[in-house]
Amino acid sequence: QLVETGGGLVEAGGSLTVSCVQSGRTFGNYVMGWFRQAPGKEREFVGAIAWNGERTNYADTVKGRFTISRDNAKNTVSLEMNSLEPDDTAVYYCAGGWILMPSNYARQGLYNYWGQGTQVTVSS
Repeated sequence: QLVETGGGLVEAGGSLTVSCVQSGRTFGNYVMGWFRQAPGKEREFVGAIAWNGERTNYADTVKGRFTISRDNAKNTVSLEMNSLEPDDTAVYYCAGGWILMPSNYARQGLYNYWGQGTQVTVSS
């Protein structure tokens, strides 16, 4: 089970961190990804982090503004979002998957379990 927390309302240019806590699985075995879905749009890849934290991949739209980190001892993965823009408004989901190739981190179908999502709203 994955539970996201930390969503909310923030002004454009501001920062926000959302986190995701896992229970019931061996957290350190899985790639953890973040995805988002804006109203009227399909869910899209934001970024992902390898099981040991040594590699991260990001969507071009967030690269340089967002940072993913994980603490395997606390079964937690976090998404730090800076320089937020109104287009970042979405429901943010974390997901876990047994994914071997970093080139596959963006493939939603490879993630085995998902959180319920947390709303992030960026006002202009």
